[in-house]
Amino acid sequence: MKKDKLTYSSAITKLEEIVSEIESGEVDVDVLTVKVKRASELIRFCKNNLRDTQKEVNKVLEGMEAKEVETYQGEKD
Repeated sequence: MKKDKLTYSSAITKLEEIVSEIESGEVDVDVLTVKVKRASELIRFCKNNLRDTQKEVNKVLEGMEAKEVETYQGEKD
């Protein structure tokens, strides 16, 4: 069976499902441990995804700023 690649959106959806199940109060204690561990993994995945995205966006913005400076200096000369 092919495992779907986890995305930020699917991780958030799964987290929301886990929270809903836990809040319902109908989760068995043995299952609760598994759900909390899975939630922890999903949270870690989301944090890493956001951190990586922020780094990439910052690189792009820095590149844009560098090009603007080059363009401005080229017009000035």
